[in-house]
Amino acid sequence: MDMDLTGRLALVTGSTRGIGLATAVGLATMGAQVIVNGREASTVADAIDKIRQRAPSAQVHEACFDLGGAKGCADLIARFPSVDILVNNLGIYEPKNFFDIEDADWNRMFEVNVMSGVRLTRHYLKQMLDKNDWGRVVFVSSESAVFVPKEMVHYGFSKAAQLFIARGAAEQTKSTNVTVNSVLPGPTWVEMAPVRLAARAKGLGTTAEDLAAKTFTERRPASLLQRYAMPEEVANLICYVCSKASSATNGAALRADGGIVTNPF
Repeated sequence: MDMDLTGRLALVTGSTRGIGLATAVGLATMGAQVIVNGREASTVADAIDKIRQRAPSAQVHEACFDLGGAKGCADLIARFPSVDILVNNLGIYEPKNFFDIEDADWNRMFEVNVMSGVRLTRHYLKQMLDKNDWGRVVFVSSESAVFVPKEMVHYGFSKAAQLFIARGAAEQTKSTNVTVNSVLPGPTWVEMAPVRLAARAKGLGTTAEDLAAKTFTERRPASLLQRYAMPEEVANLICYVCSKASSATNGAALRADGGIVTNPF
C-alpha cells in the first residue's frame, strides 16, 4: 500500500488544533510538505512546533490567513498558488435554538464552512487538473450533514452543503489522477471540547460532566463506538484519502462517525 507523499505539498485549513492539526501531523509523517493555516501567528507557530516534534524532518510552511472571507482565501492563494493536496477542514459551529438563529448566524456559517472550501477548491482543483498529474481534495464534513442536529440546524445545513459541493467537484475529475472526497467525523474530543461542553451545560443548567455522559445515551444513542473519537482516529481516514493508495476512491462520502449514521449507504 503506497502511503508515501514525499514531494507533495499539502494545505490543511484550520490546522492549528483538533482534526486539522492531527491531519497535518499525519501528512507530514507520510513525507508531505505541509502548509499550516490559522488566523494567529502564535497558534500557527505552536502547531508547527508540534508537527516537527512528531516529524523532525518535515518541511512545514505557515499560512496566517482568515479563510472565513474572500480576501483571506485570495491572499493565501497568492502566497501558495499551487498545491497537490487540499484538505478543507476549516469550520465553526455553535449550538443555538432554531428560532434564535439570525440571518447573520446563517451567513457566517455559510461563509466559513462552505465558501472557504468553495473558493479554495475552485482554484486548487483547477490547478491540479491543469497540471494533468495528480491531486487530492478532501472536504471534512460531519455526521451532522446526515443526522442533522436540532440544536444547530445551521451547522448541519453547512455540512450537508459540503457533501454536494464535493460530489459536484469530483465530476470534474473524470479520467484523471485527481480525486475529490468527503470525510464525515462524528463527535471528536478536540482541545476545545471541554470549553464547549461547559458553555452548553451552563445554558442548559447542568454540568459539563453530565452533558458528556449523555452524549451517547441521549444525543447520539445510535453510536456504535459509544465514546468520543480522538482527532488522530479521524485524521487516519483523511490521510488515507490523501494518499496514492486511495486512487479508486473518488466522489465518495466516507464516515468516521463511530456508527452514528444508521443508513448503510
